[in-house]
Amino acid sequence: MTEQTYQVPTMAELAAAGTDPEVLFWVGCAGSFDDRYKRVTIAFVKILNKLGIKFAVLGTEEGCTGDPARRAGNDFLFQMQAMNNIQVLNGYNIKKIVTACPHCFNTIKNEYPKLGGSYEVIHHSVFLQGLINEGRIKLQEGGEFKGKRITYHDSCYLGRANNIYEAPREVLAALDADLVEMKRSRRSGLCCGAGGSQMFKEAEPGDKEINIERTEEALSTGASTIAVACPFCMTMLTDGVKNKEKEDAVKVYDLAELVNDRMPDRK
Repeated sequence: MTEQTYQVPTMAELAAAGTDPEVLFWVGCAGSFDDRYKRVTIAFVKILNKLGIKFAVLGTEEGCTGDPARRAGNDFLFQMQAMNNIQVLNGYNIKKIVTACPHCFNTIKNEYPKLGGSYEVIHHSVFLQGLINEGRIKLQEGGEFKGKRITYHDSCYLGRANNIYEAPREVLAALDADLVEMKRSRRSGLCCGAGGSQMFKEAEPGDKEINIERTEEALSTGASTIAVACPFCMTMLTDGVKNKEKEDAVKVYDLAELVNDRMPDRK
């Protein structure tokens, strides 16, 4: 069967045509440049295309939100990056943004308003949950995840920072998978080890990396799939699974990949 062609319009193209999207998809640095997380971007775009949702991306006009700079203590750089993005977003009169990155989600939603950028910002887990509840996303019966054990890792910026716990779990429930919780989950969930700009610095002295500790908790559930909703968590847990030499038996997937896998192709 031939591969479907999927459209990814830019805001510049829509603006030139005099039209507006339902939603702006904020791709983020990981979704744009990280080889593993590009697959999540593609999966989410496929979902939007299959449902006929009118969306757009900023493309080359999208810059880093400034989250890593601010967490690392460089607030001047954060404000420069944020103001550049706000100028672009306001220039297109953007009202609604969806993103698969909790770091981008948290920064644009909670920190941009103080700099003049106020938007409705939705994490893709909540967006997908809404589409499932509305009946717009219809998942095929069966599939490789039906009855399989899946554990979900709570992203710090999605969970504790923004109190989003149920949406990802409701998405997984729609897959008919057997969700098994780690000992530390929800508000007591353990960080993957990448937050606070730790992703970009060398490890500090200690007996064990945080991502190894978290991976051990995930593996102890007996799950064959670790579901995540964050590019940082994806990297850290994938590395943890490799460290334990379990990459053949245990896979790490984003929610968008799991949903897209169970959606029928467009006719």
